[in-house]
Amino acid sequence: MDQGQQHHDNIFKSMKDVKFDETISHQCGVTMNDSVESRAIAEVMAQKPGITVTYMPAMIRIDGEGKVTFKMAEITEALGREMTPYLFEICTSTHYGRMVMVDDETVVLFGDMEEAMEYIKYD
Repeated sequence: MDQGQQHHDNIFKSMKDVKFDETISHQCGVTMNDSVESRAIAEVMAQKPGITVTYMPAMIRIDGEGKVTFKMAEITEALGREMTPYLFEICTSTHYGRMVMVDDETVVLFGDMEEAMEYIKYD
């Protein structure tokens, strides 16, 4: 699937087309209100392999398998002003998977909870 096609795919299905089974999904993603910041994030992420960006009338979805890495420097460049992990969290209405701020420049969504646990420290 080429980048142009992938950028406009829609992950949503009619309920008649949904198949329920006992498997574990390692998918993860975010839903964002449509805004200048969200469009910049979507533009950056649409260029990455394995990422699907879905535009809806008032929202943008970004979905991936395994893990999705958001690098603030890439988003800052596309946006034209600073993007921090804290501003990124404000842009995201909701997410699925485990969201971890790995460092001051990187937010990662993990679909595999065991992999996420490597970054989460409990005292």
